[in-house]
Amino acid sequence: MNDDLRLHEHLIGKPGSRRQINTPALVLDLDALDRNIAAMAQLAQQYGVSLRPHAKTHKSVDIARRQIEAGAVGICCTKLGEAEALAEGGITNILLTSPVVTAPGLARLASLAAKVPGLGVVIDHPDNAEALGQAMKRAGATLDAFIDIDPGMHRTGVRTVDDALELAGAITAQNALRYRGVQFYCGVHQHIETYDERRQAIRERTAYLQTFLTALGQAGFAAEIVTGSGTGTHRIDLEIGTMTELQAGSYIFMDREYNDCELTDGNSPPPETSLFIDTTVVSANGPGIATVDAGMKAMATDAGEPPIIAGAARGATYQFMGDEHGLILDPDEASTMQTGARLSLAVPHCDPTVNLYDSYHVVRGDTLLHIWLVSARGRSR
Repeated sequence: MNDDLRLHEHLIGKPGSRRQINTPALVLDLDALDRNIAAMAQLAQQYGVSLRPHAKTHKSVDIARRQIEAGAVGICCTKLGEAEALAEGGITNILLTSPVVTAPGLARLASLAAKVPGLGVVIDHPDNAEALGQAMKRAGATLDAFIDIDPGMHRTGVRTVDDALELAGAITAQNALRYRGVQFYCGVHQHIETYDERRQAIRERTAYLQTFLTALGQAGFAAEIVTGSGTGTHRIDLEIGTMTELQAGSYIFMDREYNDCELTDGNSPPPETSLFIDTTVVSANGPGIATVDAGMKAMATDAGEPPIIAGAARGATYQFMGDEHGLILDPDEASTMQTGARLSLAVPHCDPTVNLYDSYHVVRGDTLLHIWLVSARGRSR
């Protein structure tokens, strides 16, 4: 039994139990989560595109199940350890969106492929294709393979059409690999703040992608699946029509980074914020100032301070005050907060924040409904 279950399992189902949760705590609004899951699934269905949400966002078997039940064809994972953790919970049709290259990793991947239907991986070098093929052959397994195309980030992926063609040949030469298509993920474009600027950038990148798709098709390596996109660009990619599969992840939670962007063209609402950090005032010895128990250990700090959603005066702000504490400031110095008061903060950057917690405290209103494990927490290798 983890610490969250030990402390809070007795609160499940009790009205007002959210206010009794020990803090800081990762809190998930179930109704907002389900509305976000349903809306993205319906949008993908409307455009005739598959949805394969990225589980690096939530790392949760429970959430992955809800996404698949709503219509997702499977999920994505970045790391092999994430895929193993979710497969242990019964999740299948998993795509690894980062190459697996080490000998121990290849052996683990082959073992997983022998047990998990629909397992796939991206590849960006012929040597890796050969190594994967041999590992699968030894395990008596087969594996779906995708060419990873660098969209200009220079993180992973082939950088030229010639390299893509060479890699396609290397993949198809391996009997244990099934060539399925390409991955094209424009990560740096997801947070361009204005919708029009983001649309212009993605249109340019999609034209670049099309040069690869055309060459692959002419050489007999037509891509059955073109997988990629994200929360920031999913509507633009649907509008363009080149992607056949969406990898959006953060749409289920929404964080400060995405809420600071124009995610739609204004004709439809963006996803709702469903993920929060609940925190408690531990010191309040002056007007307009209080200290809470959620500091830098309670959330990722790369995206700045969290917005205050509830529990403080209008206009109040949060500042980091160290590993364990944060400062709440009322600019008018008019409010006097009480020790023990509860606040709710929006998450600045959801993916690395989730990785700091063992569990989600799943609520409806002020009632704790479930405690869901962050199944793949720390499974980064």
